[in-house]
Amino acid sequence: MEKGILYICPTPIGNLEDITLRTLRVLREVDLIAAEDTRRTIKLLNHYEIKKPLTSYHEHNKKAKGEFLIEKLKEGKSIGLVTDAGMPGISDPGEDLIKLAIENAIELVVLPGPTASITALVNSGLPTGKFAFEGFLPSKRKERIKELESLKDETRTIIVYEAPHRLLSLLKDIKETLGDRRISISRELTKIHEETFRGCVSEGIKKFEAEKPKGEFVLIIEGAQLKEGDQFEDISLEEHIKLYMEEGLTKKDAIKKVAKIRGIPKNTVYKESLKIK
Repeated sequence: MEKGILYICPTPIGNLEDITLRTLRVLREVDLIAAEDTRRTIKLLNHYEIKKPLTSYHEHNKKAKGEFLIEKLKEGKSIGLVTDAGMPGISDPGEDLIKLAIENAIELVVLPGPTASITALVNSGLPTGKFAFEGFLPSKRKERIKELESLKDETRTIIVYEAPHRLLSLLKDIKETLGDRRISISRELTKIHEETFRGCVSEGIKKFEAEKPKGEFVLIIEGAQLKEGDQFEDISLEEHIKLYMEEGLTKKDAIKKVAKIRGIPKNTVYKESLKIK
């Protein structure tokens, strides 16, 4: 018997218009829709007049329900997986079903669509070329601090999700561990009360001490500043020396400068300089 296909179907993160025509077509065609929150999904399906069998698949039933869904796929049934909002598999149990499907040689089709992390990143005004997605940090402060400490030297822009009741605690921990960096804090993305704060962490703390945080938050945190020598770590010592010589420095002065910036002995740099003719 031919196996079915597992479709990964992104759904709107707020505004119901933010769904692709392809996702709507797939949801109408699949045999079964697996949803993290069936109550939320039924509203979306009703809005678009989609009548399909619905089953729950969430963090607390993912093991048993995952096996059930894989059996259905093996029987040739096609399944559409949806999360609460956005892309299934990002900070939700969809990740486990996707892994299970791959292990069972089930065909996987991932549809493109909305995701809060990228929407907030683009909206932040902070560098988007490289970023580190951290999802939800641990709820226990000791573990959260430990995780933030590990990000102190992360030069990429950092993306973090947080619930409203923990936002202030997280901001204070960020200031304590990472310093008073630039930050963008978005809430209720694509919804009527969408709002983005841009400033430094201390300003964000003042804002949310004065206003009770409401809605789900995405924090975009400025990465650590590059140390002087870090920008040259991808080039060889020989190339680094040549770079300064081309700028007009003597070979001797270029060796001194490379040694100082990289924090290595002049002798080491001098040996590499002998390759330069």
